[in-house]
Amino acid sequence: MKRLTLSLILIIAASFSYVVAQTSRPLLAVGEIDANDALPGNGYSTLSEMAMRKMERMGVYEMLDQYDMNYLAKRDDIVLTGCYSKICLTEIGAKLHVDKMLTGSIRTVGENITVNFRILDVKSGIVERTRTNDFLKINAEYRNMIEITLDELMGNPVDEETKKKLTLKNDFDNTVNNPYQLRLRTDGPRMGFTMFTGETATILGTNRNVGGFEAQPMMFQFGYQFEKQYLNEGNFQALFEFIPMMTGLDQGLFIPSITVMNGLRNNKNGWEFAFGPTFSVVTKSQGYYAADTHRWTLLNDSLPTPENADVITRLDSRGDASVQAGFIFAFGKTFKSGKLNIPVNAFVIPSNKGLRFGVSFGFNARDRYAYTAVK
Repeated sequence: MKRLTLSLILIIAASFSYVVAQTSRPLLAVGEIDANDALPGNGYSTLSEMAMRKMERMGVYEMLDQYDMNYLAKRDDIVLTGCYSKICLTEIGAKLHVDKMLTGSIRTVGENITVNFRILDVKSGIVERTRTNDFLKINAEYRNMIEITLDELMGNPVDEETKKKLTLKNDFDNTVNNPYQLRLRTDGPRMGFTMFTGETATILGTNRNVGGFEAQPMMFQFGYQFEKQYLNEGNFQALFEFIPMMTGLDQGLFIPSITVMNGLRNNKNGWEFAFGPTFSVVTKSQGYYAADTHRWTLLNDSLPTPENADVITRLDSRGDASVQAGFIFAFGKTFKSGKLNIPVNAFVIPSNKGLRFGVSFGFNARDRYAYTAVK
């Protein structure tokens, strides 16, 4: 009976010790974060509080509350500021009676912000964890920089898409890596081919003496695209595009056009689509198709027009310049090489005279200037 009682006591004691060991967590204090000139106006306390709240959410350590730390510092004359070395952190940690000390630095280095965090074991004076990341110089994203670095310090998974936007200089513009009021210039030349079909293609290929153009239905295009990004939210940008073009120079023709489009571009992969009106200058004349020969005949003041003639206005090389309107749908993808953007697009312009479609490509370089940082 005594042996059974002793065994039960030992089992209960072991179980209690195991529970205490599982529920007790090392006590950690967050020291001063060396911000230097990286975050003017905010001071180290803001960064330290960000780090403290992040560590609290992880639940790995028992955190020394900020108010308790300030009370102990005032009671025992502990200077918490300017302490970054292992010796200093070990001494302060011992005075605060904590197991671990977390500290770090956030510094501006050229065009980057370098974020470093480390955890020091107070008893041994050894830095047991450390992590350093280089981010783009985006002052509005300090919280994300701190949280990503602390997650990696503790071996937690991070949002790779957010980290990519904060670290890759030539990623597509978005509200994370471009949180400023910017004038973005993504203008650039555009060139490609367009194909005419239907009645328009037939007229283009006929002889000039009957109103044709003696041209192939596929023509080269050359122009310039002016682009303005007026919205930049989440994964998408809203675009306004103005594109003057010249078509048909390879066929001995000059067909100027102006296209105005609105569209959306995906920040992650560069896919985009746009639509809007397009206006081109072509030559047209009035006439009719003869009932017996179905031959195109121009109206002539000196000759009578048959009573049953269906007078229309159509494309004719002998006519007068006229503005022709259409509506364009375009889609494509922008490829990147450093700061160079290479947009490749396909488009289609529906019409009752025949479908028109084509492909264009170009290049431009992103230029960031005249910005005001969001504080």
